[in-house]
Formats: sequence, C-alpha cells, structure tokens
Amino acid sequence: MSLTSHSLLATMISLALYGPAMAADITPTSGDSHNQPTIADPANDASHGSKDPLAMVRGVCIPEKDRQQDTNNEPIHISANRVEAQQNKTAVYSGDVVVKQGTRTIVADKATLQQPDNIVTANGNVFYQDGGMDIDAKRLTSDLDTKDAQMDDAVYQMTCQPGRGDAKLIERRNVDGTQFYEMKDGTYTTCPSRDKSWRFAAGSLEREGESPFADLYNARFEVLDFPIFYLPWLRVPVTDQRLTGFLYPSITYGSKNGMELETPFYWNIAPNYDLTFTPKYMNHRGLQLTSEFRYLTDFGQGKMIGEYLGHDKKHQDYDKRWGIQWTHSGIINKNWLLNIDYSKVSDPKYFDDVDSIIGQREDNNLLQTASLAYRNANWDTSLMVRDFQPLTESGEGTQYRLMPQLSSTYYKSDLPYGLDFTLPMSISKFDTDDRAKPTADRVTFDPTLTLPYATPWWSVTTQAKLNYAHYNQQFDAKYNPNLSTLDKTVDRTVPEFRVNSSLYFERDTSIMGEHYTQSLEPQLQYLYVKNVDQSGIYNPVNYNGGGYDSTRLQQDYYGLFSDRTYSGQDYIAPANQFTVGATTRYYDANFKERFTLSLGQIFYIDKPVADGSEAKSYSATALETEFNLDDNLFFKSSMQYDSSENEVQQGSTAVEYRNGRVFIQPSYRYVSSNYLNQYVANPNPVIPNTNGKRDGISQLGLSTGFPINDNIDITADYFQDMNVNKMLESRVGLVYRSACWMIGLSYNRYAKDPLSQDFTEYDSNVSFSFSLLGLQGARPLGQASDDGGNILGYADPFTLKN
Repeated sequence: MSLTSHSLLATMISLALYGPAMAADITPTSGDSHNQPTIADPANDASHGSKDPLAMVRGVCIPEKDRQQDTNNEPIHISANRVEAQQNKTAVYSGDVVVKQGTRTIVADKATLQQPDNIVTANGNVFYQDGGMDIDAKRLTSDLDTKDAQMDDAVYQMTCQPGRGDAKLIERRNVDGTQFYEMKDGTYTTCPSRDKSWRFAAGSLEREGESPFADLYNARFEVLDFPIFYLPWLRVPVTDQRLTGFLYPSITYGSKNGMELETPFYWNIAPNYDLTFTPKYMNHRGLQLTSEFRYLTDFGQGKMIGEYLGHDKKHQDYDKRWGIQWTHSGIINKNWLLNIDYSKVSDPKYFDDVDSIIGQREDNNLLQTASLAYRNANWDTSLMVRDFQPLTESGEGTQYRLMPQLSSTYYKSDLPYGLDFTLPMSISKFDTDDRAKPTADRVTFDPTLTLPYATPWWSVTTQAKLNYAHYNQQFDAKYNPNLSTLDKTVDRTVPEFRVNSSLYFERDTSIMGEHYTQSLEPQLQYLYVKNVDQSGIYNPVNYNGGGYDSTRLQQDYYGLFSDRTYSGQDYIAPANQFTVGATTRYYDANFKERFTLSLGQIFYIDKPVADGSEAKSYSATALETEFNLDDNLFFKSSMQYDSSENEVQQGSTAVEYRNGRVFIQPSYRYVSSNYLNQYVANPNPVIPNTNGKRDGISQLGLSTGFPINDNIDITADYFQDMNVNKMLESRVGLVYRSACWMIGLSYNRYAKDPLSQDFTEYDSNVSFSFSLLGLQGARPLGQASDDGGNILGYADPFTLKN
C-alpha cells in the first residue's frame, strides 16, 4: 500500500469519479411546457412540506453494504419550484431543485439543460451526497453526449469516516472512448473544520480510464500550511490492486538505538508475490536492511524475512549481524497440511541489541520447526521436526530436539453402545547437546475406549486407557554418574481407568433487589493409574531435571480433573484417587456472567510418595474466582493451598477499576520456595550462611492510566520482586491526542540480569512517537516498533464467559 493510498487518493478518486455523475441525471421533461411545475413523487420529494432537503441528507452515513450496487440504473426523481422548457432548446429548473437517484442526492438553486448540445449546468449552492460523502460546489457542468463533466470550487466532507478537503476543479473527459479523470489543487485531512494541523495536497491528480493507478503531481504533506515534504510526482493505486511504491515512513527516537528512520519500499512483483524492502538508519548502530518476501501458491502461503546490519557501531564484538526466517503454511489436496518455521541469527546477543521481527524464542532458544500432517475422518497423522538455535556463547543448549517425531491418532466414534475409540501413537527421536543428559528413541501407544453419556442436567464419561512406551536410551555415565541407574532398553505398560461425572443445577435469586440466575455445577472424578516402576526411564521424578518432553503440570482447579500430573510420556504418575469440586456462577438479567467461584481437591486412596515427599491423604485445595461489578470493578484470583503444611503453594490476584479513560490494576503473584524446590528450578534459592529466607517467587505489580485533561493521558507500569526487594520493570508514558494527530513520549527501565545476583544491571530506553490519526491502512508516522525493552505492561486478565 503506497503513500496516501487510503487517504488522499481514495477520497479524491471518489470525487473525480462520482462527484460530477449526478449532472447527467438532470434530464428534460417531455413535451413543451411553460411555467409548469415538474411532477414529483411525493414519497421521494425531498422538498415536500417544510422539510429542508439538505438537512435531511447532510452528514448522513449509509454503510457500504446498504448502498445500491448499481445506482445509475435506479429511477430518478426530480422536484423544483418551477420549470421552464422549450422543446429542442432549453429546460430550466429553478427554486430548490432536488434530484434523487438511489442513495444519491443533488440540490441546487438552478439547473439548466441546453439542447441540442445536451449540456447540463447546475448553479448556486450546489450540493451532492451519496451516503458516504457531502460535496458543496459553486458550479457543476456535464455534457450528456461526451460524458464530459466538471465541478468547480468543491468542498467535501466524508460522512462514514474522518476526512475532508477541497478541490479547485474536478473534471471528467472522454477522449476517443477513454475516460480521463483529473483534480486540480486537491487537499485531504482527517482534522475537523478549521483545524489546520496537517493535510495532504496535490497540484493535480490524473487517472486514465480503468487504470489501477493514478498520478499525483506536486504532492505535498503540510503542517499548519507549511510543507514538510514534497514529491514532484507520485503514482498511487486507486483499486484493490497492489502497486509498487514507497510505504509510510517511520521516525522514532530511543536511547538504545538513537534516532531511527525507516523508509519502506513495496515491490508488487506479481499478483501472488511481493517484496517489502526497508532500509532503517540508526545513528547509534548504523544501517539495517530488512527484506520481507511474501508468496501465495497452490501449496500454501508463506514469507521469507532477511535482516542485515553490516556494521554495528555499538557492538564491535559482533560486527556483521544478520537474521533470517522462513514460514510456510498450506493445505495440499485437502488432506495434507504443511507448516514450516525456520529462523537463524548471527550471534547469541542478536535479540538483545537489534530490533527484530523474526523468529519465536523459548527458554533462550530460537525455534526451528517443520511438520507435515495428513488428516481424514478417522486418521490424524503428522511428521514433525523440532530443532533450536541455542542463544548461548558456546552455541550449545540443554533442550531436547525432536529429530524427528512421527505421531498418529486413529478415531472411531460409531461403535456399539455409543463407545468411542482412539489410538494415539508416536515414534520420537530425542537429541541434545548436553552430554550430561541421555538421548533416546521412544515408541508409544495409548489405546483409549470412552463411553460418554449426557442429559441437560447430568453427564458421566467413563474412560479406559493403556499407556505403553518403549525406550532405547543412549548415555555416558562418566558425564553424569546419576545416569548409571538408567536402562538402555525399557518397556513400560501402565493401565488407566477414569470416571468423570458432573451435575448442573440452576435457580433464580435476588441480590440487593437485582435479579440473578445462579448455577451450581458439582463434579466428581475417580482416577486409577497403576503404580509401575519407571526408574529406568529418564523422567522428572527419579532424576533431577529429567524428562525428554515431560514437566509437572500446574495443579489448578481444572488440572485437578486431568488424568496426568506430568506432561508428555516420560512419567505416568500413579493414582488411586477421587477428585471433588464444584463451580457456582451468577448471571444477571441479561445472562451476563458476573461472578464465578470454583473449589476442588483430590483425596488419595493410595497416598503418592513417588516424588520423595511425605505421603498425604489429600492434595492442596485449588480455588479459582472472578468477579465483575457493573463492568467497572473486576477481581480475579487463583490459589493452591496445602492445609497439611499450612502453606499457600501458588497464588495470583488482580484487581482492576476501569471507567472510561481511567484504569488501575494492582496484581500479585506468588509461588512458595518449597513448591519450586520440589518440582522445578527455584529462581530465588536460599543462599547458605545468610539471614532470612528467599521465598520462591513473590512479585507485586501495578498498571494504571488516567487523563490529565481531554487531550493528555498518562500510563504507567511498575513491577517489584518482593523477595530481593528489587525492581523488575517500570514504564511511564505520556500521550497527547488531538482530533487528527497524536504524540507520545515514554520511558522504561528493566532488569538485564537475574535478580538473584548481588548486582543487577538495568537498561533504560526513551521512545518518542508521532502518529496521524484516521489514515486507514497506514502505519502511523513515528510509531515505535517495540516497547524499548521487555516490559510486562498492562493486559486484560478477565475471562468471564458472556
């Protein structure tokens, strides 16, 4: 999309195409009459009675979908106070002339038809409206034979979106059967009347026939009537067809890269191929070149991105820096699905120093994945490769790669008695750079038989499953003596049985005089998983940090009703237990959910001791709750409380007040050190020979925003680690917004090092942005490409079902 393609040029072409069109609709009456009024349809007589025809249509927006598709073929209705006609000479309409055709309306003091020249002229307070635009003009002329037309001194106002302007002349000419459209001294802005903050202007605009582009001559961008930039010639698209040209520039300033200037160039190579080339100059670093190639073929769609910084003035250790990414997604012959996402960068500090649009990162690794899947009514099969580029100085990582994994699931749902059968199976090869970890080949089969039954108020699902896995493990105990207990070849079979039942009750109730509907949804589950020795497999229970693709799942309310304690296949936790829980919800008179509370707990028949902890008869109690009061005050909280230890294992709370442009959201997140030490790596371990206890994760946050006046808003975020009493991140931003432009200034500061270190280094960034409002499809001038750091920022955490 080229410069001004959805602003100045779309509006001006609409004017040039349709502005003079109604002149041809003012046709003579048949016969010879003198001082006789025209016969108008009262139902369509805009001047009937005391109604002002301009007042009825001025400023009216008719959505595009509601406008006639072919207005030229609609019937024409004309009304006027007087008409004087002489056959084959003139027909003069005068006094409140109103012409209506479909959604078009034209009003004038006087309209004249000259015959035999067939020239129509409208004079005096000429007004045109088509449901999306109001035009006032001094004069409108049209030749009915040649289709030539022109409008003088036109002033227009968009009615369905911001936008207004004027033109000295709008003209349509017919040359040898080809229509030419021209506009002289045209302007466009989204600013309100008498606001001269900014506007686009062009000395002339020309379009030939049905050409997909128009030529702008002496194009300018002006601020307070002062030209900011000038182009002697600019070719821009006027249809949906893409066109080669420059895109909106971007100017920003930040403390990390200094002043940044981007000037993207779009190359429309073919209808299904294009390339965007973006030079970006950073005065602290140098010139970065980014290319984005997009394609659409019978095999799917995708893009290739390349970034290159030839000389990083700020980081001499990594002089030439680059990044690449290829993504592809496509369906082949309806059943095959191909997905590719491959990324690679020049050095491990690339994303710390360079603003980049490529790649997905996970645990300090750059993902490199590809999958090919086949799906039909009964089969879902995929072949996947999952690799990484470790973002470490050594180039080696500790993550497991899938090189590759073949997985398939067979579905059969029309068995007797309503039974459903599924057979998930997979073959996986795990590899890693870490010699202290084993590698493995794994084969799994999980045949599952399910019997669902449901009524409007009760449901029960019974499920039987057999978890089978075969491992071939390779390891060298000299790098990790703990691996000596592993088996090189392991076969494991774990049977499983589960019954899940739930009820639904509902009643009407009243709270403080307001009507509500309350639901109660108790749920009961029995789960049996046979206790099988799995110590020969590298798993997260028997080996610290173990597991090829397994980690402990969060035991929130919904996790209590899962059949798995760990993800993946490396450890199937034994179970002989009941899970009891219930949810209650309150809906207002409009059936909007205002409150929900869920509470659940597991009661063990066979006490679990596999993780080395003391056997317990029940799990931690899980609680989830949300509250919405009049769409202004919100509350959300979740917690897992272990009553046997009198300890909160995990918890999070967020409260928000929101009213118009004002919001404030304090939040808190907590994970106990005992829980972290038992199941995952503790980011805040207790340091020997020091006083006090570092209690896992304890973080407090605050996000807020409020207006100073009608035009200025302030937003701020602050996050503090309560264990080490250090700031995580902070940001403050100031935004000034007028009717048609916006300017923003922000400052943020964030930790670059782990907070557990004695000395934590912080980085800061100042960002400046400037945006023009109301330009459809445009990236605002000066819009910052990122937040300047890894600021957490504000997010809406509320998910009540409505």
